[in-house]
Amino acid sequence: MKENTPSTTADLLSAISDKVNACIQCGTCSASCPNAFAMDFTPRHLWRLLQAGETQAVLTSRSFSLCSTCYSCTLRCPRGLPLTDIMSALKQVGARQMPMPDPAGVLFHRNFLESVRRHGRVREMEFMTLYFSAMKNPLLPFHFASLGMRLLSRKKLPFQLPSRGSERLNALFCKVNELENTP
Repeated sequence: MKENTPSTTADLLSAISDKVNACIQCGTCSASCPNAFAMDFTPRHLWRLLQAGETQAVLTSRSFSLCSTCYSCTLRCPRGLPLTDIMSALKQVGARQMPMPDPAGVLFHRNFLESVRRHGRVREMEFMTLYFSAMKNPLLPFHFASLGMRLLSRKKLPFQLPSRGSERLNALFCKVNELENTP
């Protein structure tokens, strides 16, 4: 595994720029992105900033971290650019360059994966309980209480029995952990 040296980051940014330079700015990626509404820069705007060499503006934005890797942009791109892969590469560069990631985002991600690891899928009730307790803000759940009650009344938050096959998924998580911690 390569070390996270500045030259590696520079190489990664160079590879990203090479891929993005073929973008024709048609906007199909932004139109097909389900998370574009929440991004500070739409995917199209990100590509333009990268073409202009504004990597610092891109890396300080939250846009690439909001990518859900649904591959809609990649599938619909008329140039066939691997846009989702570029977003993933930006996440790697951002993780290398940002000294402390958003703690709420890290907790959200960690608790989401913990729920998936334990049950084979996300259990919304458990996930939100873990997340809110990890945030250590006793008032935070009250901000979402009305939403939770509406979801419960519409049976969108079911109380579920344990999933089958979760032990196989747990073994997979253990193997990934082992591989990630190997030098």
